[in-house]
Amino acid sequence: MMSDFQGKKAIVLGGTSGIGLATAKLLQQAGAEVIAASRRGHLDEECPGIRVDAVDVLDRDALGEFFIRHGPMDYLVNAATGGARATGPFLEMDLDGFQGSFAKLWGYTNSVRIGGHHMKAGGALVLVSGYPARKYGPGYIAISTVGNAVEGFVRGMAPELAPIRINAVSPGLIDTPMFPQQGPARQRFLEDGTRHHLVQRAGKAEEVARGILFLLENEFVTGTVLDVDGGALLANP
Repeated sequence: MMSDFQGKKAIVLGGTSGIGLATAKLLQQAGAEVIAASRRGHLDEECPGIRVDAVDVLDRDALGEFFIRHGPMDYLVNAATGGARATGPFLEMDLDGFQGSFAKLWGYTNSVRIGGHHMKAGGALVLVSGYPARKYGPGYIAISTVGNAVEGFVRGMAPELAPIRINAVSPGLIDTPMFPQQGPARQRFLEDGTRHHLVQRAGKAEEVARGILFLLENEFVTGTVLDVDGGALLANP
């Protein structure tokens, strides 16, 4: 296990389930002091050593109080989804739903703007995008547009934040509680969604979390997007 996290403090927003929780666990195992936070404020599983708090990343006042309470920090990861994301044909889509999909971007910008004032020198931030940002398909224009905005935000912010580093990880289809299907229906959904990928299975949350830890600890990486997608971007179709 990497040792560069000993004595470091890491905050993981959206850290109580899925990719965020997997990241919080790996950071804690690597020696970091970890605070995992989400709107609901409780972990999906028992994780001794991880502190838990509740905060809504869309509430700027609450987020400011949160960072005052827990800062300063060495690392900030935001894996919060921001709520529902609109899908379906754009010309038939409820535009309020399309606009609401950008809650993820606003949550990210809030966390960078407010949390950036509480970063230690040499700190690093990681946001979570997704392969639809560069793999377009019918019915996913809201998800693709938001992901594209997240990745553009990271590239644009890197020169402004330096020497603090900021990067993004872009997962493929990952088997997490984000997808509600259960039993055989879930298995079919994951198999259908990765049938044409170079790695023909859904990814694991820990596989994405390891990519996040790489971006946090590698001091020569900033303003980039790391794809952890099983070859989804190279899939045909």
